[in-house]
Amino acid sequence: MADTTSTQPQTAIVTGADSGIGRATAVALAEQGLDVGITWYADEEGAARTAQEVEAHGRRAVVERLDTSQPDGCAEVVDRLVEQLGGRLDVLVNNAGDGDSSPFLDLSLEAWRRVMAIDLEGAFVVLQAGARHMVRGGRGGRLVAVTSVHEHQPRVGASAYDAAKHGLGGLIKTMALELGQHAITANSVAPGEIATPMTGNEDVDPRTVSRPGIPLGRPGDAREVAAVIAFLASPAGCYVTGASWLVDGGMTQMGPQAGSHLQGDDWRDAAG
Repeated sequence: MADTTSTQPQTAIVTGADSGIGRATAVALAEQGLDVGITWYADEEGAARTAQEVEAHGRRAVVERLDTSQPDGCAEVVDRLVEQLGGRLDVLVNNAGDGDSSPFLDLSLEAWRRVMAIDLEGAFVVLQAGARHMVRGGRGGRLVAVTSVHEHQPRVGASAYDAAKHGLGGLIKTMALELGQHAITANSVAPGEIATPMTGNEDVDPRTVSRPGIPLGRPGDAREVAAVIAFLASPAGCYVTGASWLVDGGMTQMGPQAGSHLQGDDWRDAAG
């Protein structure tokens, strides 16, 4: 069994890289010397800005639209990006995702299926397509799925999102078992509250925001998540696989403390 996991990667694909964690990850990988394939769903201008940042680091950027709510078409997008990157893929970061804040009893089957398609089915197709290119290339590779702290702990009003992220985390673990023989690592990165468009805080300095319920006392910065992903994509991360990396300021450690210190039932409200 060839061990190529310490080889310096040259190319990467980052989905949902038009803003937030995806943009920060694309730039972090460019800083490490990788050419980057960028995907976007609704913000083409945002993807162009990400590409400009990648190119500012002297690396090549290629851009394609990806709609993970339509999983059947996702593999073709990966294939096109790999072709534009010279037929080589070393790193794939599945970051594209969405959620729904409906309480379980009010959640429609249509909304459930949409979240599953975007966060789990589309992710499966993207990761599988990337893995197939890596196996054919024979150089190993790195697969990273951006999940959430809700891969590990549920949230009121997020039943579909919780289920999808739990499923994606489980998928990554199985991938790590099956793909290790090809020198391909598979890990998930599970962010907590991060200042991104998804949380409505993209332009906010997280160090100015107070979060008493988080041990570090603030939300995270997208670049702090990207730094962990960049480590996993680097030669330094070559012996890490099948793990879920929490990047949450200690949020998930607060379960018992939060349970014993909450003074009201506001947490039962999905909008709370």
